[in-house]
Amino acid sequence: MIVNPILIILFKVGLIVLAVGAIAYLTACLFLFFRQTRFIFLPSRLISITPDDVGLSYQDIELKIPTASGKIEMIHCWWIPSETNPNQKVIIDLHGNRNTIGANMGYAEQFHQMGLSVLLVEYRGYGRSTERFPSEKTVYEDVETAWNYLVNERQINPNNIYIFGHSLGGAIAINLALNHPEIAGLIIESSFTNIKEMIAYKKKYWMFPINLILTQKFDSLAKISALKMPILLTHGTEDELIPSTMSEALFTAATESKQLLIVAGAGHNNVRQVGGNQYWQTVQQFLTLESQKPGF
Repeated sequence: MIVNPILIILFKVGLIVLAVGAIAYLTACLFLFFRQTRFIFLPSRLISITPDDVGLSYQDIELKIPTASGKIEMIHCWWIPSETNPNQKVIIDLHGNRNTIGANMGYAEQFHQMGLSVLLVEYRGYGRSTERFPSEKTVYEDVETAWNYLVNERQINPNNIYIFGHSLGGAIAINLALNHPEIAGLIIESSFTNIKEMIAYKKKYWMFPINLILTQKFDSLAKISALKMPILLTHGTEDELIPSTMSEALFTAATESKQLLIVAGAGHNNVRQVGGNQYWQTVQQFLTLESQKPGF
């Protein structure tokens, strides 16, 4: 049998192309596995606005957190005390993946006007906190440290603590609430179900084995059904980053006292502004009704 030498060459070239393609694909998978935090977190060091800029008295707080290597790192927070709240109701304010605590000053001002003290938390890697690249594990550690500061150092009754989270901060808030079922209530704005569904929604990485690669899961959908505190979910219909259907899915999965406010025409970062009086009244009513329950 005579084999055409051209066919042999083409076969060998084909094998080389397949091998190169397989190596490139494996390299891409390994890159996504080890560097996926770089796609989720977009930390900024810029603080564009402070409580001073909106006329609020506050304290700069630096919370120390030990690491496995023995190094002590620092979490920067702002403490804005209420001037009118005799029961010392407090809300922990958690920002999103690309902002520092200054981006949540509008929310902090709103909560302060409603009579709450506010603790704005800045994850490591952001703003004035220790400069290290964050991960799902480290942001959970950061907010747990903030919780311990309120309960142990400021002696705040856990039943008087609310948690607010915007976008990625919503997923972090849900995890903190899961660890502390005694909290007063949870407000989640413009957040998502989990990272896996966000990847599917973006339709960028369909060719990769996400189930094998994904380590940063932020699986709020799996956690929210276990929460035992009142929950308020808010979202805008025109959110360009996270679809409002994800807040609807979280609302459906939640089993306890729950509310959902979908604001027509609002995007990812302006639900509060577009919602106007309806948003304000919904949040205020949520806080008022929960504060009237036993334990406050």
